[in-house]
Formats: sequence, structure tokens, C-alpha cells
Amino acid sequence: MSGLTHFDAAGRAHMVDVGDKDMTRRVAVARGSIRMQPETLDVIREGRASKGDVIGIARIAAIQGAKRTADLIPLCHPLALTRVTVDFDFDAALPGVRCTTQVETIGRTGVEMEALTAVQVGLLTIYDMCKAIDRGMVMTDIGLQEKIGGKSGHWTAA
Repeated sequence: MSGLTHFDAAGRAHMVDVGDKDMTRRVAVARGSIRMQPETLDVIREGRASKGDVIGIARIAAIQGAKRTADLIPLCHPLALTRVTVDFDFDAALPGVRCTTQVETIGRTGVEMEALTAVQVGLLTIYDMCKAIDRGMVMTDIGLQEKIGGKSGHWTAA
């Protein structure tokens, strides 16, 4: 199990001990998309969804998702987040909506999982609010775009 930090020498899952790591500024940026019918995108863009402001609700859900990551992913550390931003962009070429999140903390472990969870929860919320008009929506291309801080330093997706 070498290289997999969530397993001990005997192969048992455990929460990684980060107690000896330095407190540093940690930042992660994640992105993903939800593809939909062009008509569904128009409904969201024009604010005509029967459940209300799709993007506004999805933004709050994404922030909440980042804050609740340790409750959802068993071996994640609960973190005191210092900042969460969520941006949604309409893309007629998909057609659909792109979600980009940035999560920050000052701590001993990174916030990659929080940024990825925020994207997923934001996109799931769009699906939930629009499924009555488009059950075929697909969430896609979810991934980490950038990570700053910690022992491994700065990383960006290729």
C-alpha cells in the first residue's frame, strides 16, 4: 500500500495524522460542468425555473458542500475554511453550465476534496432544480484545476 496515505502498514484504512505538518495557506480550485438541453439552459439563464433561482441556490449548496465534506468523505479531516467562492458560467456550446470553486484555509492539510465536493454539490443542485424539465442532464469533466500550499507545493492541471 505504499504511497496511499489512508492505509496503515497492515492495509487498514485510517485518518492520516497531520499533527506534525506545518500550518500553511492552502488553496484548491476545482471545475466541472453539467450538460443539458438548450431549452433547459434558457430556463436557468432567464430565471424561469419553477423552483426558483437555480444558480443562487446552487451557489449556496456548493458552499455548504465544501463546509460538510468531512461528513461525506469518511477519511477527510474537518477543516476550518477561510474562504469558499463559487462561479457559474453559462456555455451555449455545451450546452450547459460550468461551475468553478475555490476553497481556502490556513491549516495542516489541503482543501482539494472540499473544492471537488463543492463542484459536485453545486451541479447536483442544478440537476435537482431542473430535473422536471430535463432528466437527461449529465455532470462531466469534474476535476481539480489547481492546488497551492503544503509540502507538495503548487500544482496545476495539464
